[in-house]
Amino acid sequence: MRFRDVEEASLRIAERHKSDEFAIPISRLSDIENKGVVPPIYRLYTLSAIYRLDFSELLQWYGVDLTQLPGDAASLPIDKTHVIGFPTPEHGSVLFPLSLDPGIDTTKTTYVSRLIQRWGSLPLMLLSGLDPKNHRYAFVGTEDWTMYPILQPGALLQINESKRRVVNFGWANEFERPIYFLEHRSGYICSWCSTIEDKLIVIPHPASEESPRMFAIDEVDIIGQVSGIATRWDPDLRRRTRS
Repeated sequence: MRFRDVEEASLRIAERHKSDEFAIPISRLSDIENKGVVPPIYRLYTLSAIYRLDFSELLQWYGVDLTQLPGDAASLPIDKTHVIGFPTPEHGSVLFPLSLDPGIDTTKTTYVSRLIQRWGSLPLMLLSGLDPKNHRYAFVGTEDWTMYPILQPGALLQINESKRRVVNFGWANEFERPIYFLEHRSGYICSWCSTIEDKLIVIPHPASEESPRMFAIDEVDIIGQVSGIATRWDPDLRRRTRS
């Protein structure tokens, strides 16, 4: 389209909205194209309409990614409990595993990152803070009660691989105590841990009714420390399952 065509089209849009803010004179269009001038939001909308471009994609050209909005908001602490008013899911998406190994046994704790067959894009804006390429993920088996009730069976875990050294002190309560994700010969364990000389002790939550286990250090691979939890709260179902 010629500059004159774009100007005339913008005037029609400005007339429809009864606002000159939507109009783009030829001189301003030239500045946008040749001098890197950032158009204001109204003119950006006009350009999106004229060129049939997705507005959110157009914003990305200027470094504004709407899919990062919930993650940026989550990084800013707000003291009071509040509802979330972000728009409908089509305004953002995040990478998430769409396809898992069909042989996965969901009753057992699983190292999800090794079983993901395909990453895809889902409209899950509130998960945009996740980093599936640089963190590992695991699934707590639906019959794994080791860390119940802190970790519910069926929870999705985010694992920080940079924290692989077991610490034996430094927390004030059970919620601050680090939880580790381990691999051993028979599978995976997600639990508190302690080390004594060349031994590693796996310590379940007392409410789980599980017993502690001891391994030689060289028998266990510490994959990392649990840094995030996504879980579904359904206590009635879990009480029935537990009984």
